[in-house]
Amino acid sequence: MRKSGWAAATGLGSLVLLLAACGGSSSSSNTAAGAASGTASSTALATSSASGSSSTPASASASGKASKAASPHISATPHNTAGPQPSSGTVTFNPQGTTIMIVQHSAIGWVLAEANGQVVYTYSKDTKNGAPTCTGSCASQWPPVTGTPKAGPADTFPGSFGVVKGSGGVEQVTYEGRPLYTYAGAKPYVTTGNGVDNEWKVVPLSASDITG
Repeated sequence: MRKSGWAAATGLGSLVLLLAACGGSSSSSNTAAGAASGTASSTALATSSASGSSSTPASASASGKASKAASPHISATPHNTAGPQPSSGTVTFNPQGTTIMIVQHSAIGWVLAEANGQVVYTYSKDTKNGAPTCTGSCASQWPPVTGTPKAGPADTFPGSFGVVKGSGGVEQVTYEGRPLYTYAGAKPYVTTGNGVDNEWKVVPLSASDITG
């Protein structure tokens, strides 16, 4: 009996130890499984987070670049190009009242004219270095050439220019002492006044008077 009781006690103790061992193994296994699961979840979350973090800026950057590429470039401020300036930096102006005289080619040859192309004439009734005699109604048809005479930059004249006091104190241009006039209504470069009444003549010149 005592042997059987001891055997029974021994068997009961062994069963308790076995159950404890199984429980411990199960608990350890559960703990290990839980830890592994948590680690895997954390790893998956970290991977997902890293993937999301890296893809979002890349997508935004790619989208931004695509948007910039699709948008046309527009200049914000147009610039106006300034006009050409004199190379020397100095501009020379003729004094007010200056009348430029040039050598002009016409249908009857080279003649004296104003820079605007109006051919000039002398009047046969005028005397050299004398006062102009074409005044009043005559001057309305044959306006005097007035101002301070100056030769054009490409012209040289065999004679000289001067000024004489005309009607009303007007300073009339002279060439070789003879007062000069234009023909009212005449077009530039034409010599329609030459020979009128056998009293009006152009001032003949030559191509050699042009140096330009």
